[in-house]
Amino acid sequence: MTTDIQPAAVEVHDVHKWYGAHRVLDGVSLTVRPGEVTVVIGPSGSGKSTLLRVINHLEKPEAGHVSLNGEPIGVRRHGERLKELSERVILTQRGRIGFVFQNFNLFPHLTVLDNVAAAPVATGRLRKAEARELARILIGRVGLADKAGAYPRQLSGGQQQRVAIARALALRPGVILFDEPTSALDPELVGEVLSVIKDLATSGTTLVIVTHEIGFAREVADRVVFLDEGRIVEQGPPDQVLNHPAHERTREFLSKVL
Repeated sequence: MTTDIQPAAVEVHDVHKWYGAHRVLDGVSLTVRPGEVTVVIGPSGSGKSTLLRVINHLEKPEAGHVSLNGEPIGVRRHGERLKELSERVILTQRGRIGFVFQNFNLFPHLTVLDNVAAAPVATGRLRKAEARELARILIGRVGLADKAGAYPRQLSGGQQQRVAIARALALRPGVILFDEPTSALDPELVGEVLSVIKDLATSGTTLVIVTHEIGFAREVADRVVFLDEGRIVEQGPPDQVLNHPAHERTREFLSKVL
C-alpha cells in the first residue's frame, strides 16, 4: 500500500479576515510551490494561526480566497463572484489539506491505531482493513510502532503529537499545515516532534509551518515568512530573512527571540 503524497501548490489571494473591528489578516497574498517548506513566524496575535485556518477554510475570509492546485477552497466562481460551497464539499476539499494542531486533538476513546485509521474510513477513501494497514505503516514512520494499541492518555505529549502527524498523513493530503506543533510540549519532548517534521520536509511534502522555533525554521525552511499585524512584512530564503532581514520590524522581532 502506497503512503506517497503528491505535493500541492497553495495560493493565498489577497485574504482579509476580521473579528468585529479587529483586522486579523490584512490583504495577505502568498504562494507556496509544490514540495516547498514555508515557515511562518511572527509575534503572538500577528495572524499566523488564523492564516492556517483560512487556508483549509476552518475560518472563512471576509475577502479574498485560497486555492489548492488552482482550485478555490471553500468557494466556487459564479461569474465575477465567489460563492460558498456546501459543507459536504468543503469537507471533501479539506481532506486534501492535513492539519496538525497545537494540542493534538486526538480522540481519547480510540487507540493510536484507530485514531490514525479513522479519517480514511469516515471519508470513504479506504475500507477499515486497508485503513488499519495504512495506519500501522504511518505509526511506524513516526517511530511509534510499539504504541499502536495504546490510548492517548498513556502517551507523552511528544508521542501524542507524532500520532497527530501520522493521522494527518493518513488522508495523503497535498499539503500539511502545522500550527505551532511544539508549543504545548515540555522542552525535552520538542526534539522528537521536530525530527518527524524534518523527515517530512526532506521527503518533498508541501508544508506550511507556524512556529516559534527559529533554529528549526533556519534548518528546514525553503522560505520564511514574517507576519506582523496581519500583514506579510518580509519573506524570502531563511538566510536572508533570519540573518539579513531587510525590514526594521523583522530585525526588532528577531532581536527578542534569538
